[in-house]
Amino acid sequence: MSARPCSKIACGRDAVSTLTYDYADSMAVLGPLSLAPEPHSYDLCARHAERMSVPQGWQVVRHVLVTDPLPGVVDA
Repeated sequence: MSARPCSKIACGRDAVSTLTYDYADSMAVLGPLSLAPEPHSYDLCARHAERMSVPQGWQVVRHVLVTDPLPGVVDA
């Protein structure tokens, strides 16, 4: 898969996450980069994914791959 740029204006970093909005449920879903670009989603670099904010009263759902290490867990 070739690299896709971050959707934020003037950001030249490679995207690592995809953000989608569910307006009916006041929810933003941030997950791993989708396999293909979608017209109603936003690809974000690590910096913008980490700093993402939503309107007051909205819920944020962050999906991670099960291969990602859990915070604070060290392999023995």
